[in-house]
Amino acid sequence: MSVARGFRQNLSKESATALTVGAAGAAVFAALGLPVPFLTGSAVAVTVAAIMGLSLSLPAGLANSCILFIGIGIGSSVTPDFLQYAMTWPLSFVVLAGTLVIGVFSCRYALVRLFGFDLVSATLAAVPGHLSFVLGLAVDLPADMRRVALVQCMRVLFLTLLVPSLLSIWGMEVKAAPAPTDAMEMFDLLVLALVALALATFLVRVGAPAAWLFGGMLVSGIGHFAGVTPGTPPGWITAAALLVMGTLIGTRFHGYSPNELRRDIGAGIFVTVLACALASSGATVVAIALGLPAELLLISFAPGGVEAMSAMALQLGLEPTFVASHHVFRLLVLTILVPLFIVKLARN
Repeated sequence: MSVARGFRQNLSKESATALTVGAAGAAVFAALGLPVPFLTGSAVAVTVAAIMGLSLSLPAGLANSCILFIGIGIGSSVTPDFLQYAMTWPLSFVVLAGTLVIGVFSCRYALVRLFGFDLVSATLAAVPGHLSFVLGLAVDLPADMRRVALVQCMRVLFLTLLVPSLLSIWGMEVKAAPAPTDAMEMFDLLVLALVALALATFLVRVGAPAAWLFGGMLVSGIGHFAGVTPGTPPGWITAAALLVMGTLIGTRFHGYSPNELRRDIGAGIFVTVLACALASSGATVVAIALGLPAELLLISFAPGGVEAMSAMALQLGLEPTFVASHHVFRLLVLTILVPLFIVKLARN
């Protein structure tokens, strides 16, 4: 369905209620200082409402538009800056890529064998990071979005809450990351959005999966890598897009039983611990081989949370740009690998 046609749908009472509940959840999570509040807070609040039996929905046009802007935001991280670190520390990046591949296959195997996931859902749930990208894919793929979202949100919450807590126990204070100041010019954003809309419409017509997400990502990634459209989308646009995405996720949980909820929370904790163990192993190997601080590599290899991990590096007196470059590289690798995994599954 096109964006224009989707917006012609009336914003029903169900949609208005869903967005109101989502906004309330986001506000609570933001007030508590919890991670990615506009996404996780809205998702949790709407999920609870849906499980309690409240009928909620969102217009397709609104959802697609926000997914397009999320894609633009993801693409804005593709800058040539990280290439300097990739050329300076190639072993670190190679080992990171290896741990990502091993992690996806190991976590997918565990989700299928131990928790009864189907292969597509397990593949998406096993991805160590890139939350908005994975959930954007799950919207258009034959995956159980509820299970994927729950496992991925557990990973984000577990990582971002546990690591600072451990550092606090060790006497190290970790503060929130500063808000980005390099906001994109509105004219540049408008041009990107229009070109991305045209590309996404074309991808929809040719039957490409996750067309709205990839349309935004490809156009924005090319523009940022070439240095034509520097900066990130304004914070309020990103927050609104994540709020709608979280609300959309929550609406999918209608009819989800408490037993299913407990099962998938357990799956989320299990694969997060497994992914952290694999990342720690890779980080230890690189730290020994290159003589770099172990804590620097551990934060750089953490499966998710680029903003939180960069802030931790800054507060610990480590190199935040080194950490951020590894996380950007991780996102780029996953952007390439995950669609390849899905295509292979489709062929089989």
